[in-house]
Amino acid sequence: MMKKINIYSFLIFIFICPHIYGQTINVGSTVEDYYQFLQLKGELDSSLSFTIRPLNDAYLTQAIKPSSRNTRDSLRFFYPLIEQKHLSLSLLPITLIQQVNTDHPYGWNDGAMIPAKGYESLVSAGFYFKVGPLSIQLQPEYVYAQNLIFDDFGKYHSDQDLINYYAYHSGTDQPEKFGPGSYSKVSWGQSNISLSHQWLSLSLSNENKWWGPGNRNSLIMGNHAPGFKNISLHSNRPINIGIGSLEFEMFGGRLEESNQSALVKNKTNNGSLLYNAKNPDWRYLSALTFSYQPKWVPGLFFGLTRTFQAYHATVDTFQEYVPFLTPYQKKNTNNGDPIPRDQLSSVYAKWLLPKTHAEVYFEYGVNDNAIDFRDFLGSPQHSRAYIFGFKKMIALNKRDEYITISSEITQLSQTPDRLVRPAGSWYYHGELFQGYTNKGQVLGAGTGSGGDLQSFSINYLKDFKNIGFRFERSVHDQDYYEALIGDYNGQSRRWVDLSFAALGQWKFNHFLLNTELNYIKSLNYQWYDFTPSGNYLPVGQDRGNFHGRIGINYFF
Repeated sequence: MMKKINIYSFLIFIFICPHIYGQTINVGSTVEDYYQFLQLKGELDSSLSFTIRPLNDAYLTQAIKPSSRNTRDSLRFFYPLIEQKHLSLSLLPITLIQQVNTDHPYGWNDGAMIPAKGYESLVSAGFYFKVGPLSIQLQPEYVYAQNLIFDDFGKYHSDQDLINYYAYHSGTDQPEKFGPGSYSKVSWGQSNISLSHQWLSLSLSNENKWWGPGNRNSLIMGNHAPGFKNISLHSNRPINIGIGSLEFEMFGGRLEESNQSALVKNKTNNGSLLYNAKNPDWRYLSALTFSYQPKWVPGLFFGLTRTFQAYHATVDTFQEYVPFLTPYQKKNTNNGDPIPRDQLSSVYAKWLLPKTHAEVYFEYGVNDNAIDFRDFLGSPQHSRAYIFGFKKMIALNKRDEYITISSEITQLSQTPDRLVRPAGSWYYHGELFQGYTNKGQVLGAGTGSGGDLQSFSINYLKDFKNIGFRFERSVHDQDYYEALIGDYNGQSRRWVDLSFAALGQWKFNHFLLNTELNYIKSLNYQWYDFTPSGNYLPVGQDRGNFHGRIGINYFF
């Protein structure tokens, strides 16, 4: 009798729940970019922060303002096979992404794809099924990369340089190359299973996540690395809490390593092994983020993020499974963690100004919390990283055409404070030797540990059409450079990439096409110079590289 009651209760729960839950929009996709474009135009609800993603397509469609009916009617990114009140089945788009690097690996924010020379592709397709509060999104991904040989670090550096490199990078898992030959991998991709009720969802997922306001980078959670298996509790739309609206997510997930050596060359010239295998246990990642929008200032958002990771075998108690509930200051945790673990945290703000079609944002994070508030006031820049950016749309005429200007700065390298109190590189750790990575790639900013970026772009926008240019300067691993290479006679030998990209996006019937044609000039490639003995000025090795990318989405 009790079993029947439970079954009846479950069926009642299924059929009385609101049914606004839909497919999630993949992080970094052109569809996601389009919804952000609508919000900046003022056609999408400004209470949505876009700082906790992926987002729900059904809610996004509802969030389009009634005055934009034509826009609402034109948005159908998923093809319904069955569309009933309590039951639905849809086909997801077929996605093909192809990219090529002609000289050496380059690029970030590409999920399951790897940094590699040569041709690389990602293929994805799937379906979405929903009955009552239960939904299943099956969207696996297949990646293939030629992974060709390129001029690596070991080609130009001495045995002592190799020893120093391995010693410095022992606290992270960011291999120079993913294996000796071609690479192929099938994964669950952007798949999830969810139970939802009103504004709350419980999900088992492998999707990429993006936390924070940045566009080119995120300090804590971005789509540079492949997605990972996790169980999350999260809001599926902004929640009205009286004094404003709130969005949040908390999860526990599984991180894995690449099982690759840091460099292609893993032995010295006399045969000494440079690579030492890391702890084979997988790492448990727990994280919490929330974004608050005060009702008195529409478009203003404040957010906070905390993440902890530890080897799974050491995690035992409830507090160790949800450590983001512990105090920030070390003095309140007996000046240390109960188990070997690493934590990162950040705060961020974003101000969306739909009437002027603009937004400004920043994110400030630390990878080593202060002992107490006095310690923080004495050295607030210790172990810090930050992102700062803005975007402004300028209307051209009444035909819904815009010019968009945007810029973003990412600073991950240590400050001069390192001279008296070294903070270590972001995403590194002395006890979890894989660092803040999954399968060999950083979970946060794609510029990597010690990487700095200045980015500027200008675009022409009209509906799905997006044509523009992007200029960027990125510096490789500044912390490693400062620690073990340094300037020569006052002259810099930093490895700096200067890039110029032409960007385009078009929609043709059922096809959505986006392209990136990027030429990169790498100054002092691999930090190597040909300076003859006695010369004052270093003569660096500069390399040219072409990075091309074409993405095609087919909507049924």
